[in-house]
Amino acid sequence: MKIPAHILPVIVISQFCCTSLWFAGNGVMAELIGHYRLEPTALGHLTSAVQLGFISGTLLFAIFTVADRFSPSRVFFGCALLGSLFNLGVLLEGNTLWSLAGLRFLTGFFLAGIYPVGMKIAADYFEKGLGKSLGLLVGALVLGTALPHLLRGFSMGIPWTMVLWFTTFLALLGGVLMLRLVPDGPYRKASATVEFSAFFNVFKNPGFRSAAFGYFGHMWELYAFWAFVPVMLGTYGEIDSSFDLNVSLFSFAVIGIGGPACALSGYLSEFFGARRTAAFALGVSCAACLLSPLVFMAASKALFVGFLLVWGVNVVADSPLFSTLVANNARYEAKGTALTIVNCIGFSITIGSIQLLNFLREVMNPQYIYIFLALGPILGLLALRGKKGIRKQ
Repeated sequence: MKIPAHILPVIVISQFCCTSLWFAGNGVMAELIGHYRLEPTALGHLTSAVQLGFISGTLLFAIFTVADRFSPSRVFFGCALLGSLFNLGVLLEGNTLWSLAGLRFLTGFFLAGIYPVGMKIAADYFEKGLGKSLGLLVGALVLGTALPHLLRGFSMGIPWTMVLWFTTFLALLGGVLMLRLVPDGPYRKASATVEFSAFFNVFKNPGFRSAAFGYFGHMWELYAFWAFVPVMLGTYGEIDSSFDLNVSLFSFAVIGIGGPACALSGYLSEFFGARRTAAFALGVSCAACLLSPLVFMAASKALFVGFLLVWGVNVVADSPLFSTLVANNARYEAKGTALTIVNCIGFSITIGSIQLLNFLREVMNPQYIYIFLALGPILGLLALRGKKGIRKQ
C-alpha cells in the first residue's frame, strides 16, 4: 500500500511542535526561579511534575485503551490544545511553586496524548521500516525538547515569557496539522471495547518484556541527563572560571544533537537490527555515566564539551529502537496501549533518577553524582541479553 508522501513529514513536524511543551519550563528555569522567588531545588520539582503528569496521563490512557479505541489524530489534537493552554498558565501572576507544579503536571498529563499517540499514528502507517520512521519521530521529540533552550539562548534582551508564548503557538500548530492532514492509518485496527487486562497481558510476551525492560533502563538515565545538562555546564564553569559560554545554547546543542542521532540510529537498525543498535548506544551512554567524574577534572574545555556531545548522542539514540521493539512485539489491536504502558512505567522511573540527582547535588560534590545514572543502562543491557522470542524488526 502506497502511503501519501506528506504523511511522515507532517507527523514528524507535529511531534516536534507539540513536544516543545516538555521542557518549556526548563528553558526559562532560571527566570522562573527568580521571578517567583523559588528555591534552586525547584528545577527538580518542576521537571518531576511534568514527568508525573505524563505518567498519570499514560496510565489512564493505557487503562482505558484510548489510543486504540478513538481516532489517534483527534486524540493528538485535543491533547495539544489542552497542553498548550496549561503551558501558558505559567505566566499567570501570583504563581507559587505549588501552582507552577500543578500547571506543569497538567501539561505533562496531556503530553501523554502526544508522544506515544504520535508513535501509534506512525505504526498505523508504516508496518515495514518502522525503525526508520520512529527514528525520525523521536528525533523530532528530542529537537522539540531542546527547542526552549535554543529560544532562550537567542532571546537575550527579549522577555523570557516569549519562550512560553512561542512554544504554546507551536503546540497549537502541531495539533491542527495532525488533525487536518493525517487521517487514521491503513494498518490501524480499532479496539471496540475497554480492555482493562491489556495493561498486564502485554507483558506475557517474553520479547515484549525484554524490549520493555531495556527501555526502562534507558529511561532512568535519559531525562535526568537532559534536566541536568545546564547544571553540568554550570558546575564545570565553577571548576574552571575561564569556561565562559552561553549555557542555554550549549544545552540546546547537547540535547538537540540527539535528534539527528535518533534518525541515524533508525537507519542503522535496518542493517544491524534494532536490538543490537540499541544495545551499542546504551553501552556507550553507560560508559559516559561512569567516566563523567574524570571529565569534570579534565583541564580541557574542548574535551568536556565534546564528551557531553557524545553523551547527548548516545543517551537517546536507542529510544526509537526500543519503541520499535515494543511495537513489533505487541498485538496489532493493542499497539497504542502497549506503547502507552511502556511510556507510563518508563517515565515513572525518570522521577526517581531526577529526584536522586536533585538530592545528591545538595549533599555531595556534584561532579560525582552522574555515576548513579549508570544503574539504568546496566540493568537495560542485562534485559536485552534475554532476547528469546524478541522480534528485531
